[in-house]
Amino acid sequence: LPERDRAELKRRKLLLEVTLKSYWIRKGSAFSTAVARPETELTPEMIATGSWRQLPFKPYNFSSLGLPPACGHLHPLLKVRSQLRQIFLEMG
Repeated sequence: LPERDRAELKRRKLLLEVTLKSYWIRKGSAFSTAVARPETELTPEMIATGSWRQLPFKPYNFSSLGLPPACGHLHPLLKVRSQLRQIFLEMG
């Protein structure tokens, strides 16, 4: 359409311009159908044979917190004392 007619149709809201985007997806140079799992541990056999040089390793996450340490336990006499206290409280 000529610009003048297009402007007139837009003004009367009879024309709506839409922008379409499209993408081409192709296989890249690193495309593979098999999922390769990276190694997580370095074993003595890998070091002895030198195979660790060709293997992909999982990167370390230095910002992870890890497991919390196990907390301490009550002293056995304190356990007995709390159990006796609970028994007497239940008895009234």
